[in-house]
This record gives sequence, structure tokens and C-alpha cells, in this order.
Amino acid sequence: MRTPKRLSPRLLPPHVLSCLFKLKARRPLIVKVCILASSSSGNCTFIATSRARILVDAGLSKRETQARLSAIGESLDSVDAILVSHEHSDHVCGLGAVTRHRDSGIPIYMTSLTARAIDWNDYTPPLESFQAGSSFHIGDIEIDSFTIPHDACDPVGFCFRAGGIKIGVVTDLGYLTDSVKYQLRGTDMLVLESNHDLEMLKVGPYPWPVKQRVMGRRGHLSNEVVGAFLRDELDMRTTTLVLGHLSEHNNHPEIVRLVASQALEGRSLFTRLVIAEPGRQSEVFEY
Repeated sequence: MRTPKRLSPRLLPPHVLSCLFKLKARRPLIVKVCILASSSSGNCTFIATSRARILVDAGLSKRETQARLSAIGESLDSVDAILVSHEHSDHVCGLGAVTRHRDSGIPIYMTSLTARAIDWNDYTPPLESFQAGSSFHIGDIEIDSFTIPHDACDPVGFCFRAGGIKIGVVTDLGYLTDSVKYQLRGTDMLVLESNHDLEMLKVGPYPWPVKQRVMGRRGHLSNEVVGAFLRDELDMRTTTLVLGHLSEHNNHPEIVRLVASQALEGRSLFTRLVIAEPGRQSEVFEY
């Protein structure tokens, strides 16, 4: 029995192609993700479903946040909530202005310890406090929070679930604890820090105490540590891996790409590798 040939899309009749494109266009969108910024200069990630729109961190000015949302057809007007991972300035420097975009304010979700560590300048934002390790809903998005090792008051990472899709967003951590690895199991898309190249950091411009902080267990992940995780423990379900929060002084996107690509070789994973470069927003990822 002869095996039927697989038709190339270029060989299909025009009316069949038209039907295929219409079917694809009608496919319901479950989750939409865009990394608006990811670096030591500013961090902000947009996650949306048909019923909820969320910002993770607000490390850009209100004007820049609005501009980057507009570039993907979105607006601050429709943002339902801002989630804050921790109080460092590259994650919250635009928080006050962004949340005041609407008269009623955009609700901010953070732990109570993180809220107390932020100088609100006599402004009382609409706060929704949660405890690290707890889960909650915003619209149709279920959010799991978990503690991460970083030199902040109460830093957390997040996983988002909607329509059977799981998105993990975790940056700013000194090492990958067993509990963090557990939380990241089963992610369809993972946004993970790959902050520095060890040799570049050692010979770079930072004072030695800062270098020790970055390399410490409450600092940031190196390319080498991330590479080992990808080689040995990245979940087979992860189809999109975004490496971000790259240091602008102690790393380079092509070094990150090389280390990660070598780590993924031989694992037989259907994982797409994307590098979130400093100063650029990412493409839009849709599920």
C-alpha cells in the first residue's frame, strides 16, 4: 500500500487555503503574553485572556508602558491588575504613575511585606495583599505565587493558568530551589532569568561587594546555572522558553543563546528558545 503524499500548502487549491486561514483565524485565543521589558533597567510582562488583563511588575514609566501596550493593540485602560514580584526599583519604579492611570486606580497585588517596603509618597493605592505561597484568581486566570531566594523583603514568582495553559514567570533569584522547580513543572511557556555570564561579571565594572551579591544565593541566576537546569530538568511540556533579565554590563544575548542552545541539544524537546533582549519588547506569544 502506497503512503499518501503530504501536500505542501503551496499546492493546495486557493479555496482550500482560504478555508484553512478562516479556521485558524476563528481559533479561540486562550492566553496572550508579551514581555514589555526585561532587564536590570526595567521589567514588565503583559498577560491576557478574554476576561482578564494583567501586568507583572511595573518597571517602566507610565508613558513607556502605554506605548509598548499600544504597539500590541492593548491599553492601560483595560488592565485589570498589576502583580508585583518584589520592591526593587527595576520592578516598581513606574508603579505609582501606572496605577493612577484611572481615577479609581488599577488594583495592585503584592505581599504585605513588599507593600511596606515601598515608598508610596502619601499615595494610598488600591492594594490586594496575598501571602507568598497562596493562590488566587483574577478573572479567568488562576495565579499561584511562590517564594524565591532573592535579597528583597518577600520576593515571589508566579505561575498563571487559564484554559489548560500554564505560564511561569520567575526572575530575580539566586538559585533554583526544589520548591521553585516543582512550581515550574508542566509550564507551557516559561519566562526565566539568565542574568549574567560569570566571567564577564568577575572582570566587569561592578564593585566587588556588588559582584558577590549578584553571585550569591540571594542574587541572580547565571547562564551556567540556567544551562544546567535546561539540560537536566526543564519540563518536556515547555514549548516556549524565554530567557530574560539579562544584565546589560555582565551578559550578552548571544552568549545566553549559545549556552541555552547547547544545554537543550540532545534532549529531544519541542522547545522554542527566545531571548528577551534589554531595551526591546518581545513578540506576542499566543496560545
